[in-house]
Amino acid sequence: MKPVVSTLRAVPGAVAATAAGLPRRRVVTIVAGVVILVAFAVFVPLPTAIQLRDWARSVGPWFPLAFLAAHIVVTVFPFPRTAFTLAAGLLFGPALGVPLAVSAATVSALIALLLVRAAGWQLNRLVSHPRIASLDARLRERGWPTVVSMRLIPAVPFSVLNYAAGASAVRVLPYTLATLAGLLPGTAAVVILGDALTGNVNPLLVLVSVCTASVGVAGLVLEVRAHRRAHRSPVEGFEQSTEPAVSR
Repeated sequence: MKPVVSTLRAVPGAVAATAAGLPRRRVVTIVAGVVILVAFAVFVPLPTAIQLRDWARSVGPWFPLAFLAAHIVVTVFPFPRTAFTLAAGLLFGPALGVPLAVSAATVSALIALLLVRAAGWQLNRLVSHPRIASLDARLRERGWPTVVSMRLIPAVPFSVLNYAAGASAVRVLPYTLATLAGLLPGTAAVVILGDALTGNVNPLLVLVSVCTASVGVAGLVLEVRAHRRAHRSPVEGFEQSTEPAVSR
């Protein structure tokens, strides 16, 4: 974990040094975008499950599509998607609720990634640092295990991971498929076991969350170790190849 920690420690200084050389208009645009996202998350209230149910009755048979569209649009912003996930189970049941919630979250995650990249907020453009470049190259080549692992950890904010992936060099198709695979277990558990009306937490839901989080953390640990081996192997190989020559 030491390379990851040292990389994270180097980020603030690299960001500050790079920001000093950016055009003022671009800095203002980035800051304004962040402020708008935070303002949406703080000041715009999310509908409750009961409000969504009343909305369903008013919309009629088109409600599944309306729910899908609302889920996609709202969760592009930094809103917690739990309300929509719970409501999907309450309104549609597991058979329709799980596909709706998973597909909406996946599309929302993809849109968020594309918006971040369209705004030019990628790390390789904003920050110049060798460790960040190395990490970015790793994510470009093999980003899907990291995305799957982090999607399996309930504590990782959905929107934050979307924006972070957009700022990285992870490829779009692996990111989308990894998001779909990583969201499926936890989302299905919430839709099936969550109680949107009473707020009671099913013990089995807690167990599923702990299991998925454990798998996610294990996946991250394995990926960090693989990154360290890949980063060290050329140096080690060079040292081993030079030992016989020195001994002669």
